[in-house]
Order: sequence, then structure tokens, then C-alpha cells
Amino acid sequence: MKDQKLEVVIVGGGLAGLSAAIYLGRARRKPVLIHSERSMAKWEPDVQNYLGFPDGIDGSELLDRGIKQVGQFHVEVVHDEIQSLQQNEHCFELIGQGHRYRARRVLIATGLTHLPPNIPGVKECLGHSLFFCKDCDAYRVQGKRIVILGCNNEAADYALAMLLFSPSVTICTNGQTPVWDSSHHGWLMEYQVMIQKERIHTVEHEDGQITSLRFDNGASLNIDAAFVTRGDICHSDLVRSVGAELTADGQIVVDHCLRTSVPNLYAAGCVTTANCQMIIAAGQGAIAAQAINRDLFEETLTEHRLPQWAHS
Repeated sequence: MKDQKLEVVIVGGGLAGLSAAIYLGRARRKPVLIHSERSMAKWEPDVQNYLGFPDGIDGSELLDRGIKQVGQFHVEVVHDEIQSLQQNEHCFELIGQGHRYRARRVLIATGLTHLPPNIPGVKECLGHSLFFCKDCDAYRVQGKRIVILGCNNEAADYALAMLLFSPSVTICTNGQTPVWDSSHHGWLMEYQVMIQKERIHTVEHEDGQITSLRFDNGASLNIDAAFVTRGDICHSDLVRSVGAELTADGQIVVDHCLRTSVPNLYAAGCVTTANCQMIIAAGQGAIAAQAINRDLFEETLTEHRLPQWAHS
């Protein structure tokens, strides 16, 4: 693989990367999917809003099914972690821990990582009673006692939106001074959202189900669920070295076909500015794959080297 120039390398084995690999494999391209097994889908033990699974599905199982489906279309899957991306006039070069790859097209689908608070008990509750996305998980906590962990405009928005699902909504700033703007302050006062500013000592739970927050001053607050708005780490460092345009938050800027500002470099899923949802990531992977396939087709036409049927 060191000296072979590949048609397409997909970096990232989450929903976006897997979807792209399926589409490119079915298009009779020969993509290589480089997978570091770090998808955020593994944090979701009960995905309830992915189309086609009315009883929900474990995020890890969804990924396993995707890998199995990718394998049906002769896509090579390599377990590696890409450490750098470079470009010359002929191709991209990707340096991994185990291999070096050369490719005419690259799709970045490296996603992001949510930042949970560093509080004892949090890890055990992730995906069970402590969540990051109201669009995914507000429905499952209807009528329950809900806490929003955060101190910015997003935390205020989450709290206000949760009033549609529960009459019991509290913002806990975990010892931080609120930085929401005057408009959000006014709305929080108008709708009488409770605000707790004390630092959290422990998240108490029973087998991942939150029962209460215990604060440094010894007080406690009985709750059933929590949402975190601490922020995310967007895994877009690879594209900085080739000059791709990024937002202030580090998300990769793409056009409607998921092309970045660098020719022949594409991005899909939560590493872009898209709403970070599994089904959206999968859809973006399909869009990017179709764009790559179309671009490769048009390139072979103009260069008079259109590939023809060869049984594989």
C-alpha cells in the first residue's frame, strides 16, 4: 500500500465514513476505510431515533452492522490512526501509525468528541441518564427532573427548550459564573428556570441512572436526568496542514456536495458544520461518496481513461 496510489481514502469509521464506504464500494470504486474505532456512537447504548429501529439499537451494534455491510462490497478496512495529511501536485499523502497511504481523493469523517464534566459518577451515567443532545434524548426524559450542566447561551437554550418536556428544569453551573447574554437571562427569569451555582462534588447514581447531584457545600439535588453543554472537540486537525477552511470552532467548511475548500478533499459528518446526528452523518457520508464518484467519473472522461467492466 505504501507505493500504490489509491482512488479514495476515507478517514473515520463512524456513521459518515461507513455510509460513504458502502456507496463507493457499490459504485465499483476501491476505497480504503481507515478506522481508529473511536466513533461517538459507542457512547450511545440505546439509540432511539435512527430510522428503521423502532425498538432502538445500541450504537456499537449499529457500527458493527455497518462494518459488516461495508465488507459485502469489497471495501478494504484498515485499523490505523492517521497522524498527518499532506498534499502535492499529484495526490494526498496520509501518514498513519502503521502505514503510509497515497490517494487521489480523501474524505475526512473523523467526527468530534463531546466533553463530559470531570465529576465522579459522570462516566457511568453517559448514554443512560446523562446526555449531550436534546434533539436525540429529550423525548426519553419527559416529565422527569432534568438538570442542564453549563453556564452559557447554549445551556440556557437547552433549559428553556426542556420546558416543553418537563416542568422541573434546573441549570447547574458547577461553580462557574454564568456567561449567557442579557436576552437569555431575561428568558430564564421569565420562565422561572432554577439556577444552582454551587460546584458539584459527585453525581450519585444507581447502575447508571442518576438519582442526585451532591454539591461541595453538602447540599444535594434529586434529579432523574442531565444534559451537558460543556462543548466539543472537533477532530479537524488533519485538514489544517493542507489549508482547508475551518470555522472558529474548528469545524470543516464544506459545500452542498461536501467538498472542502481544498480540491479533491471532502468532509462529512460531525466534523463539518452539520447538526451532529447519527442519521445526518450517514446521509452526509452518502452525499460525499456520490460527489466523489461523480468527480472521479468526470475526471476519467476528460482524461480518456474511463474504466470498463472487469469482473472482481
